Amino acid sequence: MSKSSSSPVFSVKRQGPELVTPAKPTPRESIYVSDIDGQQSLLFQIPFIMFYPARNPPMKGKDPVMVIKDALSKALVCYYPFAGRIREGPNQKLFVDCTGEGVLFIEADADITLDQLGHAILPPFPCIEELLFDVSGSSNIVGCPLLLIQVTRLICGGFIFAVRLNHVMADSLGLVQFFKAIAEIAKGADKPSLPPVWKREIFTGRNPPNVTCPHPAYDKVTHTTAGLEEINMESAENLVQRCFFFGPKEIRSIRSHLPPHLRASTSTFDVLTSCLWRSRTVALELNPHETVRVSWVSNARLNRALQVPAGYYGNAFTFIAAGSTAEHLCKNPLGYALELVKKKKTQIISEEYLRSFIDLMSIKERSKCDTSILNLVVVDARAGFEEVDFGWGEAVYGGVTGNITFASIFSRARNSEGEEGIVVPIWLPPLVMERFEQELQKMTHEAVDDSYSQKYKRIPSKM
Repeated sequence: MSKSSSSPVFSVKRQGPELVTPAKPTPRESIYVSDIDGQQSLLFQIPFIMFYPARNPPMKGKDPVMVIKDALSKALVCYYPFAGRIREGPNQKLFVDCTGEGVLFIEADADITLDQLGHAILPPFPCIEELLFDVSGSSNIVGCPLLLIQVTRLICGGFIFAVRLNHVMADSLGLVQFFKAIAEIAKGADKPSLPPVWKREIFTGRNPPNVTCPHPAYDKVTHTTAGLEEINMESAENLVQRCFFFGPKEIRSIRSHLPPHLRASTSTFDVLTSCLWRSRTVALELNPHETVRVSWVSNARLNRALQVPAGYYGNAFTFIAAGSTAEHLCKNPLGYALELVKKKKTQIISEEYLRSFIDLMSIKERSKCDTSILNLVVVDARAGFEEVDFGWGEAVYGGVTGNITFASIFSRARNSEGEEGIVVPIWLPPLVMERFEQELQKMTHEAVDDSYSQKYKRIPSKM
């Protein structure tokens, strides 16, 4: 099977899906998810994948399928909500019916080696539908298994671990926590070193809700550019995908487009987010006065006022957004976009801001992030997927599969030269993608000398 002429040809033989249940009896109860968990923006399944080589001699002869399945069953004893089912209560409030029914698990074999998949294992992956098979009737949010896991053995002794998560249950940090619990048990531990914590009431709204702060990532923007109404960023139809790798050379080149005072003092995430936002806006060729935004996730676990306990594995974030007119973003240098991002990031996320956000999420008709093409949604999923070690060492790639169309999700990766960097999947209409690639080419291959500081002038924004 091959996804394209450049993809390796291989076949996958799967066993029938089975339910893996907790190894011991677990509480039979109903527990509510938080208002952040239950927001409209998270009512979807999100896929992740990890690739493991056969490089740990002590594990030689051990079957990764059996090792992981056994450890999964034991981990579900303390993570028993994952073995239940989402139900909908009054006022569309979601809860977990802890039934102990289990999670879906698929055992598979592929007639290919990890090396044959390529030195650069980056999204989009060949035959992802074979490496993470969609079991019929399993993908609904309510009433279905909350995890679908497929472990595929490779003929070299390595394996591929793929999972589809009901996003209501956890964010990327929470999922990695669960995976690390499975990994610890797979390597001989009786139980996870970090006990899981439910405590979803931390992120449950006040009664009545009181939205006291602006949350522009959730505001709908009325566009004026012809043709935008035909673009649905939540569907792959009429969109093409490209995945872009940003290694040390590319990041250095992008930084060279910044004034000296911003080059060294700015995180790679901020630099890359600003570059993608500006390049994408240029490529869209919008009306000059169109409002454009970039939105990103801020980790609410870091807010001390909320006292989020270690071991909390639910969704714990808020979206932050920066905005500009298309004209100001496109005509100003990259430093203008970066300063907008940095300004928003340096604003203190107060307890009241988070409470206001949680209250907004409790109002179901307002709890959906703007996924129009005018809002670039970026998510830093560098949560440590590649660090999950089931006994065979760390993964050579761990992160998203690249199938989410409405968000650009950052994952750690290595290119064919072994350089570490960030891979970002992008979805755009075909002609827009061509212009975006050209704009990005300028940013990543055309270094700017230090005389840039003399040329750095910006158009003042009235926003």
